[in-house]
Amino acid sequence: MDCRQECGACCIAPSINSPIPGMPNGKPAGVRCVQLGADHQCLIFGLATRPAFCLGLQPSAEMCGNDRDQAIIWLTELEHLTRP
Repeated sequence: MDCRQECGACCIAPSINSPIPGMPNGKPAGVRCVQLGADHQCLIFGLATRPAFCLGLQPSAEMCGNDRDQAIIWLTELEHLTRP
């Protein structure tokens, strides 16, 4: 499955604990990644500087839902369920 155009839910909803270029301490859940462009596409997609977390997060029908709002809800719920 390919990413939905102009979504970016996976770059907003989850927390990322590893460094991201421009965010050396990672990012909290619900905060837009600085590497998410205005077109909601990852600016470091395919680069070696992309965090392992991002590489491992693959789009799926379950995660992405029917639209961006459903993806945000699903990822936010997953964030809450996996919080230490």
